[in-house]
Amino acid sequence: MPPPEHMPIGLDLTRTHKLVSQAFDAALAEAGATRPIWLTLLSIKSRTMAIQREHAEAIGIQGPTLTHHLNALETQGLLVRRRDPANRRVHQVELTETGEAMFLRLRAVAIDFDKRLRAGLSEDDLAKFGSLLAALRTNVGQ
Repeated sequence: MPPPEHMPIGLDLTRTHKLVSQAFDAALAEAGATRPIWLTLLSIKSRTMAIQREHAEAIGIQGPTLTHHLNALETQGLLVRRRDPANRRVHQVELTETGEAMFLRLRAVAIDFDKRLRAGLSEDDLAKFGSLLAALRTNVGQ
C-alpha cells in the first residue's frame, strides 16, 4: 500500500468521510439524538407541511424507512401527522413545540460541529474545497 501522502483520493475521501461521520454522530448522541432524527427534523423544519414522500426524498431514504422514523418521533411527541384535507391519502407532517425545541438543540450541535470542521481553514480554502468536491461529484457522474 502506498504511503499515506500518496493514498488514492477515493480511499482518503472514504476514510475522511467515515471519521467525520463518526464525530458528527457522537456530537448528536451527546445531545440525545441520532443522525436520522436530525435529518428528519431538519427536513420537516425546512419543508413546512410537506408530504411524507417529499421528506423521504429530501433525506435520501425510502418511504417505509421514513415511516419508521416518523412513528418513533411521533411517539416521542416531536411531531404530528395529519391527513391532507384535499387528499386523504396524503399525510402532512409538522413539528410540535417539543420537536421545535429538539430541532433548535440539534441545530446548535450541527452549527458547532461545522465550526469545528472549519477551524483553521480560510474562506479561500473553503471555496476551493467546495469546488474540489463539486469536481469529484462531476467525475463520478453526479
